[in-house]
Amino acid sequence: MSNAQVVNDDTFDAEVIKSTTPVLVDFWAPWCGPCRAVAPTVDAIAVEFSGRLKVVKLNTDESGKVATQFGVTSIPTLMVFKDGVMVERVLGNRPKADLVNLVSRHL
Repeated sequence: MSNAQVVNDDTFDAEVIKSTTPVLVDFWAPWCGPCRAVAPTVDAIAVEFSGRLKVVKLNTDESGKVATQFGVTSIPTLMVFKDGVMVERVLGNRPKADLVNLVSRHL
């Protein structure tokens, strides 16, 4: 079970754009090997930054509208949103230290 909250096209605005807490969004799909590889790191970030950062996962196969809206053409794509604005994006499976640095810059 993931520590990250699942969002979709219908819940993205309420959970990410309107969030008062910075949000790390993991754009992924079940068939994507690198997505599965980065998932434990994303879950660890959710635990480590609990209360300071919201971590959500969006399945691009099921929620293509949001993925298209934010120009996701490759997965995994990880984006940080702050005050309703996408402030940073990284592509691919990244080491935990990279993701900790990524989110720490926006807390």
